[in-house]
Amino acid sequence: MNDISSLYPDRRTFLKWGASAILTTVCTHPVLAAVDPKDPEHHILSFYNIHTGETLKTCYRSSGMLIHRAVNRISHIMRDHRTGEVKPVDPKLLDLLHRIVMEEKPRSPLSIISGYRSPRTNEALRKVTAGVAPKSLHMEGRAIDIRIPGYQTTALRRIAVDLHCGGVGYYPKSDFIHLDTGPVKVW
Repeated sequence: MNDISSLYPDRRTFLKWGASAILTTVCTHPVLAAVDPKDPEHHILSFYNIHTGETLKTCYRSSGMLIHRAVNRISHIMRDHRTGEVKPVDPKLLDLLHRIVMEEKPRSPLSIISGYRSPRTNEALRKVTAGVAPKSLHMEGRAIDIRIPGYQTTALRRIAVDLHCGGVGYYPKSDFIHLDTGPVKVW
């Protein structure tokens, strides 16, 4: 299977994604109503998936405790948009994103360029895109490629590098940074 277009969903899968996007958005708001975003005890993240058009704003950690329902929603929005496969996201990755958000205080959600990638998608991308690792942490739910509209990716990169929390890649031509919870390294 060398043709990446064969990885795009059929109509039924696309409709399921739409319904789940609506439910995710509707079901998240009651949780946020009880949470003060300025309270450091509540870790809130906002996402926009550039491929599916889905948005999500949710509190994934409160008073140090993970909110599994919120982590599941984040895992869903970070799914492999080509196959629909979902992999649980590493909470350490969410904590890293939250630290960046607390530092930068963006007005826009984090734009997801790539979250989880199935092995099939990763292999297909390796054949057409330079720089895709054969054992990418994207396949483990431990990596994300992001940008924040209105913010310089160089500034995001600098913040991420200064945190010393994993891998940080910078892709200026595509205007995004890669973050992962693997060993500390920069490229």
